[in-house]
Amino acid sequence: MASTDTKAKSDDLAGLEAGLDALDAVEIRRTPVREVLVKKVLPPLLAVSLVLVVWQVLVSAKIAEETKLPPLSAVWDSLSTMWLQGTLLEVIWTSVSRGLLGFALALAIGTPLGLLVARVKFVRAAIGPILQGLQSLPSVAWVPPAVLWFGLNDAMMFTVILLGAVPSIANGLVSGVDQVPPLFLRAGRTLGATGVKGVWHVVMPAALPGYVAGLKQGWAFSWRSLMAAEIIASSPDLGLGLGQLLENGRNNIDLPGVFLAIILILIVGIAIDLLIFSPLERWVLRSRGLLVKS
Repeated sequence: MASTDTKAKSDDLAGLEAGLDALDAVEIRRTPVREVLVKKVLPPLLAVSLVLVVWQVLVSAKIAEETKLPPLSAVWDSLSTMWLQGTLLEVIWTSVSRGLLGFALALAIGTPLGLLVARVKFVRAAIGPILQGLQSLPSVAWVPPAVLWFGLNDAMMFTVILLGAVPSIANGLVSGVDQVPPLFLRAGRTLGATGVKGVWHVVMPAALPGYVAGLKQGWAFSWRSLMAAEIIASSPDLGLGLGQLLENGRNNIDLPGVFLAIILILIVGIAIDLLIFSPLERWVLRSRGLLVKS
């Protein structure tokens, strides 16, 4: 009788373990291309198409004057002219290269700063409120002093980008570290992961979701800061970027050129997010079992 009860308990434990294993197992499969197109590509294309249709209807029905809203054909002509002149890709690359390099510098500064603020109480008390205040300060406010400090050159551009992006990256990492369960830190110390090892093997992996959110916000601030700097501090020495293109359109009363610049700025911002940060975010979620199908 005792042996029967023991066997029954063993079977129950085996069944329980099998059930837990099944719950822990995450089904990972490659999403068919057709499903990706239908679920992720088609909706934004439909939204963009709807906006363009409404735009054209407003112009064709004379609801919006052409001096306020240019026809799509005029914007397309501006795009074609820049392409035929060979300046379109050059203008885009001027801004994108500045933005990515400035973001890389902000990443190199904001990451150790965020760790320092998150892990050292005195530094957090001293610098934490300043970082929060800097994050809420409009990036355009840094353009005038940066011009006075460095003049109209790339150093001024990168300064504005850094002052706009570093606080967001640092605050995102601080938020991620604050959400790390204390049990993880104690387990890491027990296993010998202290100091730099603890930060690399325990703190950073556990804080990754908050850190990635900070990176996305940091890029948004980098791009916005760069556009503000290019619009305000236009100079032939700086080359023609998207911000300068927008400002030139305003100065020349070229409304189609203005809308073309706005559309290009929007497209670049969305493209960087889709190509870099969205895959990174999905990888973080999938590695934690939070995104089964993607």
